[in-house]
Amino acid sequence: MANNFIIKTSQGDIAITLYDDTPLHRDNFIKHAEENYYDGIRFHRVIQGFMIQTGDPLSRDDDKRMLHGTGGPDYRIDAEIKHPNKKGTLAAARDNNPQKASSGSQFYINQADNSFLDGDYTVFGEVTDGIDIVDTIAGVETDFNDNPVEPVTIITIESSTPAN
Repeated sequence: MANNFIIKTSQGDIAITLYDDTPLHRDNFIKHAEENYYDGIRFHRVIQGFMIQTGDPLSRDDDKRMLHGTGGPDYRIDAEIKHPNKKGTLAAARDNNPQKASSGSQFYINQADNSFLDGDYTVFGEVTDGIDIVDTIAGVETDFNDNPVEPVTIITIESSTPAN
């Protein structure tokens, strides 16, 4: 199964590898990428020195700006908490639920080592190239909700695993 992807954003490309030991999250991300689910979705929560978050389909619509961060499919993914929240890792966002189950589509990329999140969120991949793009996105101007003033968008997510 292909575990390497390029997240093509309006700010540049971010290469990632998904972990095999978080198969529920890996397979969910792959399904969304293959179905172009993330195309046109914005980074809706950006905090310099912390993380950048995306994956909410409501973020495609500027008229729903106050709802950005609340959307996604109508399911959660069971927690697979195994890895630390180090700079450059991908983790599933979640609402406040006792099972620590993850959002069906929202994820964040740690822009710093965020060990205070360890044990609470499923980390399911890491940036292998393009951490400078993560830093660039984290540095954009944001509003009072940490939502970028000028949209930063995922153009598409493509598999980058070379054929044998």
